[in-house]
Parts: sequence; C-alpha cells; structure tokens
Amino acid sequence: MLALSQTLSGAGLAAGITVGALLAEEMLGSTGLAGLPAALFTGGAALGAVGIGRVCQRWGRRPGLTAGYATAGLGSLGVVAAAGLGSVWLLFLSLLVYGAGTATTLMARYAGADLAAPTRRGRAVSLVLFATTLGAVIGPNLVGVTGEVAYGLGVPRLAGPFLLAVVAYAAAAVVLGLFLRPDPLHLARRLAEAKEASAETDTAAGAEAAQDVPAGATAPAAPAARIDTPKLVTGAVVMTFTQLVMIAIMTMTPVHMRAHGHATETAGLVIALHVAAMYLPSPLTGMLVDRVGRVRVAAASGIVLLAAGVLAALAPAHSVPALATALVLLGIGWNFGLVSGTAIVTDAVPLATRASTQGLVDVGIAVAGATGGMASGLVVATGGYSTLSLGGGIVALGLVPLLVLRGRVGRVGRTDTGAGTGAGAGVSTSVAGEQT
Repeated sequence: MLALSQTLSGAGLAAGITVGALLAEEMLGSTGLAGLPAALFTGGAALGAVGIGRVCQRWGRRPGLTAGYATAGLGSLGVVAAAGLGSVWLLFLSLLVYGAGTATTLMARYAGADLAAPTRRGRAVSLVLFATTLGAVIGPNLVGVTGEVAYGLGVPRLAGPFLLAVVAYAAAAVVLGLFLRPDPLHLARRLAEAKEASAETDTAAGAEAAQDVPAGATAPAAPAARIDTPKLVTGAVVMTFTQLVMIAIMTMTPVHMRAHGHATETAGLVIALHVAAMYLPSPLTGMLVDRVGRVRVAAASGIVLLAAGVLAALAPAHSVPALATALVLLGIGWNFGLVSGTAIVTDAVPLATRASTQGLVDVGIAVAGATGGMASGLVVATGGYSTLSLGGGIVALGLVPLLVLRGRVGRVGRTDTGAGTGAGAGVSTSVAGEQT
C-alpha cells in the first residue's frame, strides 16, 4: 500500500516541477519571479515536514502521511482555482499548502526504513522511492492532455497538471488511510520493546550469575539509546546540498527551454526524464549505500551533480538531448544524496525520537529547496541559465571536501579512543563511510 500511494503521489508531485514556474511566469509576467512557485511549495514542504513529523511521532506513520496527502490535494485544488480566477495571492497561498505533498512524498521513505535492519536500510528506502517513479514520469507527459481538460473547464491550460494532482493526492490519502496496516512505526516500536524486554530478562539472569563473580568485578551496562549527532549532521548536510542544487536547476529548465522556442510538451518530456532519474535508480543506489558505504555514495552525488551543472551550462539551448542528459544526471545525483543521507540519518536516531527528528531534518531540506527555487529565477534573470547551472554544480562539489574532512575527524576520533567505548568507535566508523 505504501508503494501504491507513492506511485499516486508521484503524479501529484510532478505538477509543481513541470509547470509551476511556467504558470508563475504567465501570471506574474516576470522571469525573475518564475522561481517563486518552487520556493513557495518547498517552503510549504518545510512547514508540512514539521507537522507531519509530529503527527507521526505521536500517532504513527499512517495518520501523518494520510493527513499530508489530503492537505496537498486541497492545495492543488487551490492552485487550479487561483489560475481560473487570476488571483496571484490565492496562488501563493495554495502553493504553500500544495507543498505538503512534497514533504509527505519524501517522509514516506522513512516508513520504508522503520522495519529494516541497519545493513538493509539503503535498499528499504530505495524501494519506497522507486515506487514514486511511475506516477512521477507519467505526470509530466500528460501536460497536453490535462491542459485540454483544464481549458474545457475554463481555466488556463497550465493549471491542468494540478487537476491531476488533486486526484492523485486524494487517492494516495485514501489508500494510506484505509490500508496501511499495521503501522510500520508502531510495529517497529513494539518489536524494539520486545527486544528490550528480552534483554532485561537476560540481564536479570546475568545478575544472578554474577553472585559467583569475584568481588570488584562489574557486569557491562546496556548502552542507552541516543542521537548520534555527528552522523545526523552529516546526513542532513548531504540531503540539504543536493536538494538546493537540484531544485534550482530543475526549476528554471522549463523556463529556459520555452524562452528558446521549445514547446511546453517538450519541456514536460525533459522533466519526465529528470524525474525518472530521480527515482528509477533507487534500487541500485540502495544496494550501493548498503555495500559500498553511505558516505562514499554521498560524495559521488556531489561529483554527479557537478557533471550535470557543467553539461547544462554548456548545452546549446536548441539541443533537447543535451539538456535532457544534463537533467538526467541532475536526477541521479539527487538520488544518490537522498538515499545515502536518509540511511545516515536513520542510523543516527533511536526509535524513541525518530519520526520527530526526521521531520526536523526534512525541514532543513525543504528550506534549502525553497532557497534554491527562489534564487534560481533571480540568477537566471541577471546572469543567465548557464551561470545558474555552473554555480549549482560547484556548490554540489563542496560536498566532497566536507565529507573527506568528516571522515578524517572520524579516523582521528577512532585513533584517540583506541580500544575505547563501542559508541565512540561506532560514530567514527559510520562517519568515515563504513557500513553500520
């Protein structure tokens, strides 16, 4: 059921990234403000991540994700109404609400990791993301069809994909609300409690046996579950950087293409390929994260995003294959960063605070996306699309030295502690990129 809801949500998610910037450019009459929709719905994703994270923490994944998709459906309907009425302020408000869908689609990946063993978390996350592929690819290719439906209803054609988003998000909410049982977070907690009870029984048995231990000897205490802060920060930074760069370049690509004579359907095809690259490689990425190491895959994301930025900057504006290749690389780089970063964050947070902490991390990701979306239009208006693309690639490359430095700090910590506590060694090992 989680996979089906992700397929549906992918179609809703595609509306904003395919025609959001074009709709704003048309309604506002300004290329410099074309990045505003991405800033608004990613800003809405930040607000949504806080709320959804808290609901999941208190009541479970099912009510949190269901509420998120229902809210996104309402926002999508508001965008359609704003386009029909020509109301810019209603458009702004509705895009904020629509952003809850982005937050929910991303936070669903954590539900996939709730019941996974640490050695399989990358693959568990990747399967949820992979399920988003079908809807996310189909959505942009229905720009023409949904546009005609919208026109028949008396609203601008560019509002058509948001009509699809209304149906897709509402259906995702119904699927999760009725069929996501048992709740994965609740089940993970029950399993953890059962394991802890078993451990306490073993400890009690050990205490009885300790009566025969020589005086002065002590039994080892079970380590308390706590947040691994260095690991948490590492995962959050990886996802923040990749989101910032991906949103910035992706948002302005349709605007760039239409400014050079390409049809909206052509831009929709390029975005469809980009979205496919965001989600389709997930199973392979998950396997690499689990086998090669979280941080190594995270560093690879920076390199791939640099290649995407350079190619987009150098691609002739008339060349659809070159732009499509750049956007495919952009999607793959984002996928590397999201899957590896999610696994790192999940490793770092105990079940007791997992959902709320993950929600706060996704707030940072959404804020980064909002920043990238808002800045992208301003950069293109002043310096051009090539400047935006190249600058984004350079920002992404900054991940590599940061991760190398993080790894060196981890190795120093391991050297200093020597045969010290297992907790300290675990932090150093995981940050250095080894499997957990």
